[in-house]
Amino acid sequence: MLERRAQVGGAAITEEFHPGFRCSTLAHNTGSLRPDVVRDMQLQQHGLQLVTPEVSAVSLAPDGRALILYADTKKAAQEISRWSQKDATGYSDFGAALGKIGKVIGQALTLTPPNIDSPSSSDLWGMLKTGRSIRNLGKKDMYRVLRWGPMAAADLVSEFFDTEPLRATVAARGIFGTFLGPWSAGSALVLLLRAASDPTPVGTVQFSAGGAGAVTQAMAAAAKQAGAEVRANVDVAEIRVKDGVATGVVLASGEEISAKAVVSNADPKRTLMKLIDPTHLAPDFVQKIKNYRSLGTVAKINLALSGMPEFPALKASENGSLLKGRIQISPEIDYLERAFDESKYGNFSRQPYLEITFPSLTDPSLAPAGQHVMSVYMQYAPFKLKNSDWESQRTALGEAVVKTIAQYAPSLPQKILRHQIITPKDFEDTYGLTGGH
Repeated sequence: MLERRAQVGGAAITEEFHPGFRCSTLAHNTGSLRPDVVRDMQLQQHGLQLVTPEVSAVSLAPDGRALILYADTKKAAQEISRWSQKDATGYSDFGAALGKIGKVIGQALTLTPPNIDSPSSSDLWGMLKTGRSIRNLGKKDMYRVLRWGPMAAADLVSEFFDTEPLRATVAARGIFGTFLGPWSAGSALVLLLRAASDPTPVGTVQFSAGGAGAVTQAMAAAAKQAGAEVRANVDVAEIRVKDGVATGVVLASGEEISAKAVVSNADPKRTLMKLIDPTHLAPDFVQKIKNYRSLGTVAKINLALSGMPEFPALKASENGSLLKGRIQISPEIDYLERAFDESKYGNFSRQPYLEITFPSLTDPSLAPAGQHVMSVYMQYAPFKLKNSDWESQRTALGEAVVKTIAQYAPSLPQKILRHQIITPKDFEDTYGLTGGH
């Protein structure tokens, strides 16, 4: 295992960004980590501790209220009934449908892609099992899969909910990390794909003690126990290919390492256009890879805080207990669409869609006693800015995020000790994510 940076993990790492303050530098939610991976790699035996907060999301509304969405669908529906009884019923119905559809999609995603031109018996058996699973959905849910996939997430959630903060919070799951808005065709498909790993309408939040880096450190420990050699601070310059087969790698130092197989965790463009000489690939395939879009839209802001900011929408006693999951600033569908509109013209959103967590609430070791870490995903921040660059706009980005949060937590600016602002350009330059995606 070869890692370019000082520690393994890529986007799943934990680093100190201010004396005494540590945070998941990029990815802060491990909710998509599959239980079978944890089990098969015996990650908990290598120190991994996973925490699932009772509350998945707190959606802050502009009228000063807060919609509390619990991880338990029934409990979430009870909370929603305070806003709308119709939406409470719709939430349960939507969750049930996602559960059935997500299970089938999840089975399909775990299959080894079949050889379409010359399928083996195992390929045929896998396709047959998938076909049976789809058929077992029943006519109603089979029709839903076909109809929902091409839809805009905004249209889909409007079929189940009337409450605007609920609509926007559920729809946001279909646009997070994409160059799509809630009214974009196909954003509902993203929501369905995410239901394959977590069928709850807003997605369950899961953290690892020690941050996201604890996951990859446990994986590295499991790999070493299984006989793997893990090397950090080594940069792979080339994947060697002979007669259409990968035979090893060449490091930037000039060292050559032979191998029977090479597995790359770099993105497709970096792997196939930079590490492999494109002359080894079919011309039509090269063109497809060139057309492969990797449009980064997310920035990450980590804040070291002298204390916990107060959210007036919550009672003082609730600030800690209800904020162990995530906080969403996505008050309405049109708010999300306006944020997306700015990115289409090469600007970052001045009123962005934000997903906020306080990792130090579930793991106090990440900050000094009485102090806290705030981790913020900001969307939308395009990789390429019109008439500017990210180095000159870095401070303005951080100011826009803090200003937006301060509308809901006025005491925040006075509690900030340090900002860490990571732009889409940093995603590519520092972490090797082409296009900041």
